[in-house]
Amino acid sequence: MKKTVLTVAVLLTATPAFAHVDAMAHGSFMAGLAHPVLGADHLLSMLAVGILAASTPGKAIWALPAAFVAAMATGFALALGGVQIPMVEPAILASVIVLCGMVAMAARLPLGMLVLLGSAFGLFHGAAHGAEIGTAGVAGFATGMLIATALLCGVGSVVTRSVLAVLNAARASIVLRGFGLGMALVGTGTALA
Repeated sequence: MKKTVLTVAVLLTATPAFAHVDAMAHGSFMAGLAHPVLGADHLLSMLAVGILAASTPGKAIWALPAAFVAAMATGFALALGGVQIPMVEPAILASVIVLCGMVAMAARLPLGMLVLLGSAFGLFHGAAHGAEIGTAGVAGFATGMLIATALLCGVGSVVTRSVLAVLNAARASIVLRGFGLGMALVGTGTALA
């Protein structure tokens, strides 16, 4: 458990300034793989998607991350196609606050609403990545970005399932809600910095 908490703490200290990896030096795939992991706003939202997916009964365990990743790919393609999606950065900040806030409050939505919300936020995250591609090649960057996104959602789910397996329901709820609150505060603090 201490290793899990330490890992989450280290991941939460990533800052947006380090989200951009030079595609010329590291390759397009690595730039795409690094961007969601090293940008706190993206990282926190994707971890929250995984936590919500694993703590929601039923098909949410796969439906929510799949919807988020698919919508992210769509937003990425739209941005590459020149479609101007307004309010991208405010929507990404909202995704951090809303998704992490939902974890902190142990909020439960019906699966359809949860998937719709995740899809909407995924679209904005994808649009941001598409607009920030820089010198990276599209296929390599997109592949890395989508793999990293799916893995981050998976990390959130695995951490959640581990906490639920190790602790009784009351303690697990406290730990997960604490993660959500910490993530929401870090995300908000990053936006204000």
